[in-house]
Amino acid sequence: MEMIHPLVEQYADTFTTADDALKQRIHEETCSKHPKAHMISGKVQGRFLSFLSTMQQPKYVLEIGTFTGYSALCLAEGLQNDGELHTIELRETDAHTAQGYFNLSVKQRQIHLHVGDALDIIPKLPHQWDLIFIDADKINYITYYELVIPLLKNNGIILADNVLFHGQVLEHPLKGKNAVAIDQFNRHVAQDDRTENVLLTIRDGLLLIKKKA
Repeated sequence: MEMIHPLVEQYADTFTTADDALKQRIHEETCSKHPKAHMISGKVQGRFLSFLSTMQQPKYVLEIGTFTGYSALCLAEGLQNDGELHTIELRETDAHTAQGYFNLSVKQRQIHLHVGDALDIIPKLPHQWDLIFIDADKINYITYYELVIPLLKNNGIILADNVLFHGQVLEHPLKGKNAVAIDQFNRHVAQDDRTENVLLTIRDGLLLIKKKA
């Protein structure tokens, strides 16, 4: 199911500020070479991540699901001068690709890439997070959420990607384990009195979650 008309997406892209050269390169090379290129954030979503980070000016950012590194570089744009972004990727090949791009970035010293299972890595990281981006396996979204909520600062923000899951969350009955998992996650967050949230219809859906003070 197409959630957004292609002409609307094209129009939005036209009137969205262009990426810098490195991000354009990542996007173009991922789309032309990677068999799962659809997983990369689009330009509009990437600029949204950048806007949010720049407005918040976080010290510590956590990303669960690096892919080829595009979204990490968007999130890193607003980091404080002594801030850090930690990003976790399960697949070694994608992590290697992302690290190559990070090495070309002016933010390279602030970006820390971890390879392995996020459920094992997150408890070992020493920070309280200002901004968290969840974009990994959908089955574990609730698990990731419950793991990071205690580590999120008051008024900190979580962004969860793919919360419309290609429109499959609108089907009755729900089909497929990922659509079921995402629907359960959306309902879980909606019922959590520790947070407030808004579901944005950007690309495949972004759930913007703020931890209450």
